Amino acid sequence: MANLLRAMLVAACAAPVLVPAPARAEDDAATTVDTLIVTGARNPEDPPVVADARARLSETPGAVSVISQESYASRFALGLDDILRDAPGVYAQRKWGGDIRISIRGSGLGNANHNRGLLIAQDGVPLNEADGFGDSQIADPLITRFTEVYRGGNALRFGGALLGGAINMVTPTGRDAGFETRLRVDGGSFGLHREHAALARQVGDWDVFMAISNQRGQGYRPQSQQNIQFGSLNLGRTFGEDREVRLILNGSNINQEIPGALTRAQVEANPRQPAPGNYLNDQGRHQRGVRASLRTTWRLNGSTVFEGAVYGVWKDLDHPIFQVIDQESRNYGAFARLDWEGALGERRADAYLGAWLRSGDLDSNFFVNLRGARGAPTSRTRQNAEAADVFAEGRIFVVPRLAVVAGGTWGMAERDYRQTAIPGVASTFNLRASKRYDWFAPRIGLLWEDEGGAQVFANVTRSVEPPNHGSLSPTGQGFAPVRAQEAWTAEVGTRGRRGPFLWDITLYRAQLDRELLQFTVAPGVPASTFNADDTVHQGLEATVDWTFAEGWRLRQTATLSDFRFRDDGQYGDNRLPIAPKRFYRAELRYQHPAGWFVAPSIEASSSVWVDYRNTTRAPAYTIVNLGAGWNVSKRVSVFLDVRNLGDKDYVSNVQAQILAGPASAAYWPGDGRAVFGGLTVDF
Repeated sequence: MANLLRAMLVAACAAPVLVPAPARAEDDAATTVDTLIVTGARNPEDPPVVADARARLSETPGAVSVISQESYASRFALGLDDILRDAPGVYAQRKWGGDIRISIRGSGLGNANHNRGLLIAQDGVPLNEADGFGDSQIADPLITRFTEVYRGGNALRFGGALLGGAINMVTPTGRDAGFETRLRVDGGSFGLHREHAALARQVGDWDVFMAISNQRGQGYRPQSQQNIQFGSLNLGRTFGEDREVRLILNGSNINQEIPGALTRAQVEANPRQPAPGNYLNDQGRHQRGVRASLRTTWRLNGSTVFEGAVYGVWKDLDHPIFQVIDQESRNYGAFARLDWEGALGERRADAYLGAWLRSGDLDSNFFVNLRGARGAPTSRTRQNAEAADVFAEGRIFVVPRLAVVAGGTWGMAERDYRQTAIPGVASTFNLRASKRYDWFAPRIGLLWEDEGGAQVFANVTRSVEPPNHGSLSPTGQGFAPVRAQEAWTAEVGTRGRRGPFLWDITLYRAQLDRELLQFTVAPGVPASTFNADDTVHQGLEATVDWTFAEGWRLRQTATLSDFRFRDDGQYGDNRLPIAPKRFYRAELRYQHPAGWFVAPSIEASSSVWVDYRNTTRAPAYTIVNLGAGWNVSKRVSVFLDVRNLGDKDYVSNVQAQILAGPASAAYWPGDGRAVFGGLTVDF
């Protein structure tokens, strides 16, 4: 059995396979548990489950991060932008209440709403629909034990071949939650409050984790109220070392109003006002969903571990915007992976081989928006999507500390679209359109590690992104002529720890062909998609932690992004809109031995282009924040989180335009000064 599995893995990699690193030296220097930097040497302060995740990701020859719940437990964390705040190379900015623009290396850059070009998952179950269109709002930071960030092609372990990579949030178990019972209450400005309760128990071979969160708020602007509930159940049974079966259920109920983007003049006159059309039509997003997975990790022998799951996702959406969108979707999938470690000849090696199958269908109905209520029907469609990925990667240490890594993924995606004519509605018609995409995305890299766990890595990876249903925009003639986006990305970087310094620095360059870009057609109307010719995404991603005295730490995170057209017939070498060229965060934290801390921080963004013609910019900004907290005892902690201390008016996000003008509603104001506080009690 072991020989057969070894042969399968080596053949699938079609390249030399690589070994686990030899025993790694522990650094005696004290480090903080809230770091997100992966190194070859373990941090002795990490909880075991987080340490294991960092050790696993440290074998990746590319840019990765692990963010534990401890890193944001002492501040007000509502969504993915709060989790990912200090992750290098991740652009996660809130537009309003619960809507966040998330992009890694320019993934889905022009997407008007939600997520594209980046796999967002919980326990490996995608929050994306089967066609790749994603949603970041159904994630509760308090029901996340740790978060894995795989930038770019480093997400191969998930079968992904997307430009942005993957973000995977892992639910706590009864064994690793770090508490038995937790109650948390926090809230503050704009009428925002949240209540959270969680229970973790282990009885013999069984363990269970259960949690609920309730969140409500008025929002910084009118027409931005929210009423959100999350729930989670994680029930597991172990059968010995590295053998378990686990059932995970996650549910969400999200009700949010949408204040809308403003013109530049409106932002300057009053950034708190809602867009008139959004207020008049009571625009909002109301969604209910349930996700379930049955998964197992099972050691087959001393060298091989199987991990697999089946999952299902149901989502119901009531979305009054320019029209009322009524959608119900069902997504199903299964994934399986074999992890092997051993030796090839005299050299240590490891590898994995896996497959991911998924299918989804969506019933979509549009209605005239009558101040948020449904009027006459305007569209009736059914959208089906299927996809499959078969992937493998292997490592072999050609010398004791230098590993060669090779692998790839074969992928397939199908889109099927049916539109039904509505009697009496002249703009509707019967239509059936289908499309299939196939690709192979190879990957090769190097990983070198010194005795202290510091690493240097390099890789070259191909990525492919087929258009989702929204991008294909079917007309009476079938799908619009939008093709799949392809790219080759090269990166080189280093990460590690030396004395008082922790660092993670990566340089990358991606050459894209037929990049999927979007622009706003009209306020509130989903954007149109087009394929650019050649574009380039390149930049620097860096985080450095400096512990320069006992209790003092300076953390700096910088992202430099140069995204542009290359000799384009219309836009020449213009820069792409939305992403700032420079984005910087710094936090100075003092942790007193008595258990209290204070942490001022700044966030600074350069100006950003609003349009593809590079005629209009949103202004640069710098805001100052302040955090503080106190561990009153081992069971009780409190915190204070002040955002935008100077109450600065600024633009946090823009919507891409072809040519921006005074009437372009393209600007999302950032929140003004906000003060939040919280209390956590563990039993």
